[in-house]
Amino acid sequence: MTDVTDQTIARQVDDFNQGFTAQIGPELSAVFDGEQADLRAAGVPDGVVRAGEAAPDARLVTPTGEETSLSAVRGDAPTVVVFYRGAWCPYCNITLRTYQQELLPALQERGVQLVAVSPQTPEGAEQSIANGELAFPVLTDPENVLAARFGIVTEPSAAARGAHTQLGFDVADSNADDTAAIPFPSVFVIDEAGTVRFADVHVDYTTRTEVDEVLAAVDQLLVTAG
Repeated sequence: MTDVTDQTIARQVDDFNQGFTAQIGPELSAVFDGEQADLRAAGVPDGVVRAGEAAPDARLVTPTGEETSLSAVRGDAPTVVVFYRGAWCPYCNITLRTYQQELLPALQERGVQLVAVSPQTPEGAEQSIANGELAFPVLTDPENVLAARFGIVTEPSAAARGAHTQLGFDVADSNADDTAAIPFPSVFVIDEAGTVRFADVHVDYTTRTEVDEVLAAVDQLLVTAG
């Protein structure tokens, strides 16, 4: 596996985009560029859970099909929750791989958990684990119930779904509920009491929360708790 510890997620995304644009051509690239511009223009939706609010809860499913919930996974430990779109999303794979290599060890040193959540099937969660050799919980949010309670549900534009079809896949085929609904890529830092202390929602799915941003929020939480 390529070592990414000396690169930010943004730098890796830039490198990926150069090759991806060349691969898919200008027509499909323009579709995705337009979708991203529209998402940025619309901004973060109203109703997103903010710092200081209680973290919502909902049923989740493990890659082996067992039922759990966010509150059960969190227990009484501070937790970083990462919402991502699915194993089909290259930007998600870049992010989760980076979190595995750089963020997870730093969180473990601090006694903080890392959890990733997406609406894809448990089999898709297994693929995410394999893609990044992930050693933290990767869970399914059936029907985006948890994501909806966090206020971060969206879906690809019609033009983007058409472009996906030309590339040989459809988001609905990966999701547990057979819809195209997906979360905005987001990171929430939740304290021991279940209160959100940091919220970072990225409407442009090509951008993500960097490792140092997460750690700064975690360290602030630990200082406050101490």
